[in-house]
Amino acid sequence: MSSSLDRLKALTGRLEEKLEAKEKHVKDELTPTETEHTEPVADEVIETQKSIEKKSIKPKRNSPDDVRENNIIRVKNLYEKLKIFEKSPDFDNIFIYKAMNLSGIGLKEEDFGEVREGKYIQIIAITYEPDKNGKKKAKNISLGYFGKAETLDGTLKNEIIEFVLRWRYEKAFQNVEHYKDLIERVEVPATTLF
Repeated sequence: MSSSLDRLKALTGRLEEKLEAKEKHVKDELTPTETEHTEPVADEVIETQKSIEKKSIKPKRNSPDDVRENNIIRVKNLYEKLKIFEKSPDFDNIFIYKAMNLSGIGLKEEDFGEVREGKYIQIIAITYEPDKNGKKKAKNISLGYFGKAETLDGTLKNEIIEFVLRWRYEKAFQNVEHYKDLIERVEVPATTLF
């Protein structure tokens, strides 16, 4: 976007220079009444270009649906690139997990992206399954194993982190959708805020 804006500014600058040169040339050759007629036209062109330039600076706003759609596309690309499909063949099923985490890479604010030496890098999905007594127990499932932390490529590390974060982002969208559906099922008094 900025390169387009820079090109537009450069083009506008060159056009203004040419218009000024042309106006000067026309002024030298025309009578005063003809000069008055040509100046407003050049000013209109310059004002139109400035208006176009101002409009192009405004960033486009994405709707939440566009953001979610772009996120899910990127999750799917990373799912294939990181070969998550080898452990979870159906892409849609990766969202049935309750949570997702990383082993060997920090995701907290204080250690974000830091690789823990001596650890193995894995993407861990967390699900809850009943044990033999019917009590729900957390179960960790490795969706991707990437070797020792010390040997991890920086680009691969970023893609692994991005996959987990984008998965969590989509999961958050799904949770919001779930609560919207529940709220719609409840009779909401007219005096509530939403």
